[in-house]
Amino acid sequence: MGLVNELQNLRVCIDTAPIIYFIEGCNKYLATVKSIFRKLMREIIEMITSTITLLEVLVQPFKAKNITLAEKERNILLNNKGLITFEISHQVSELAAKLKAKYGIKTPDAIQIAVGIINRADVFLTNDSALKKVKDIKILVLNDFL
Repeated sequence: MGLVNELQNLRVCIDTAPIIYFIEGCNKYLATVKSIFRKLMREIIEMITSTITLLEVLVQPFKAKNITLAEKERNILLNNKGLITFEISHQVSELAAKLKAKYGIKTPDAIQIAVGIINRADVFLTNDSALKKVKDIKILVLNDFL
């Protein structure tokens, strides 16, 4: 698994999609994201994300009125050893605005990437290949490793 090896001993800012793939068991990506989360649990990979991820993962469970799944997802993001979920600060908002102006990316993506940069992530893991244009942090796209 090239991606898992590449992430070892790094601080990874993770986008929402890979987390959803893990939680929902998306077949196409499941082996890769499971391997990443196994390394996270063994503290070989350190992951960070923002509360944007919490917002995005909770939409479907709330829509389906599935409180059990919402609790599971909240617990993964807020009470998981090795995964830190950062709140959005003024500093993050300002850097996100600069990234959005510079690259024309969507606001949630700009916030996620800003959290990674400010909190010294080595890479940003996503499945959105359009974010490769961002040069302020190394962008890794899951599809590139399948």
